[in-house]
Amino acid sequence: MTFGGSDCCFDGLPSSTGGRWMKIGLESEYWVIDESGELATETDDLVAVSDYVVPEFVAPLIEVQTPPVSSIAELRREFGSVLEAVRDKADEQGLALVPLGTPLARESLDITSERGRLLERMYGDDMEYAMNCAGTHVHFDKTDTVRQLNLLTALDPALALVCSSPYYNGSKLACSSRAAVYRYESHSTFARYRDLWDYVESEEQWEARIDEQYNVLQIIARERGIDIGTFTDHFQREDAVLTPVRLRHRSPTVEWRAPDTALPTEIVRLVGEVAELMEQTTYKDVVVGETGIRSKKIGVPPFPELRGLSTAAISEGVGSLRVQEYLTTMGFDVTRYYPISEQIEARWTLPHEEALRLRREFADALWEDIDEMNGTA
Repeated sequence: MTFGGSDCCFDGLPSSTGGRWMKIGLESEYWVIDESGELATETDDLVAVSDYVVPEFVAPLIEVQTPPVSSIAELRREFGSVLEAVRDKADEQGLALVPLGTPLARESLDITSERGRLLERMYGDDMEYAMNCAGTHVHFDKTDTVRQLNLLTALDPALALVCSSPYYNGSKLACSSRAAVYRYESHSTFARYRDLWDYVESEEQWEARIDEQYNVLQIIARERGIDIGTFTDHFQREDAVLTPVRLRHRSPTVEWRAPDTALPTEIVRLVGEVAELMEQTTYKDVVVGETGIRSKKIGVPPFPELRGLSTAAISEGVGSLRVQEYLTTMGFDVTRYYPISEQIEARWTLPHEEALRLRREFADALWEDIDEMNGTA
């Protein structure tokens, strides 16, 4: 099997594209805790630190973003700079950031945005799963849309490399408990808005899927007493679905939403490996068949097989040999990752005090990781 590593160069500009590197942007969510490890309720001062820090729809969760960048080295600098500013401001206030996919323990969280409150009216109890999840979103320049959508779909099992919470509501659930509840615990009415979609043959097919789900969501909103004007003010076609892969026309980008939040160096490493593969879609076909990276094409597994790999990745992480083998075949260096979930001794239940201790432990780990990424450790 021939891999495509010689076709582009990491942290630089691939020669095959005439000096143009596909721009990327990053959004990563972090829990905010106080000195005891309890979730914070006041995070406005952290959001004020930078235009690249925004609130989420529950108070203890913030999102750290980067502008579009042209290399992984630039991504590392931008991400590290914003994170350091937020971390230092948090430290001044006796707060800290935590890189965990869920808050580990059961929490009662209040929704703070109008969009969030509307989602709660539509989703009902299913909204709990979104409220207790922290993830990473990566945006890639929109180029060959179908190839990009299909490749990111096929790379869904790569979430195993950064699983960061085996617990949900104090119970052991999966390597990525965030992905497990977000995708699989929803009522069937809403699962279509959160789960992985099948490969597409054309951009028109993708748009038809979006139209169908947007129309269904409008009907659900109307049934919940939400008027059409309010609905359209807060929900556009392209952000009405929360699937692991999305097409964003306003950016315009293709967005990958599969991974948990995690330590920044691990996230940047993963984004770098995925970006290398995504860059190759500008000159290689993405075809269903024999899996692997070749000189003229990228082979991806049939969707039913991929679903099985994704399920194993969510449940077992890199502890699954078939997930390890698949990711290695797709060009990932699995040995370079040490997911947080594998660092946590996963007993069947987690007492609240232990959850607080783990939050503090990984807040400290995040502090050190930011210094490592910025070269100040």
